[in-house]
Amino acid sequence: MPTIHLTTFIAAPSQVVFDLSRNVELHKQSMASFKEEAVAGTRFGLIEKDDTVTWKAKHFFKNRLLRVKITDLQKPERFIDEQLQGDFKMMKHEHYFKPCDNGTIMIDLFHYDIRYGYFGKLFDRLFLFRYITRLLQFRNNTIKEYAESEKWKRLLIK
Repeated sequence: MPTIHLTTFIAAPSQVVFDLSRNVELHKQSMASFKEEAVAGTRFGLIEKDDTVTWKAKHFFKNRLLRVKITDLQKPERFIDEQLQGDFKMMKHEHYFKPCDNGTIMIDLFHYDIRYGYFGKLFDRLFLFRYITRLLQFRNNTIKEYAESEKWKRLLIK
């Protein structure tokens, strides 16, 4: 089962980074090039424990749905979302937030398994692992950009 491990330093308080990571609007903005949108469940604001979100996006020339549930949430240290329905055989995304002297270390552990046996494993090796890694890095860079500027206030302070 593949696991993607990313570590991102963000020069902002862990509570801000944690909340931006749970913000549905920011997620949609970070994935706009894939036309990603929340179509069911929690569609706006901050996701909370036991919330579900159904995402619709275009990946690999096809519209896809991914329904996830927040199965664990400990403010502001971590949250975990897991696939309830979608193209993966299994998907679990762990998000961790570690405060440090000058900001936050954000850690992503993205575990997944794919369908289609040997062909699925070959597709993963050739394309999927790098594709998902780039998506997560782009999302993390968007969170970093918002957290390290005044932009986060537009999303979190109402």
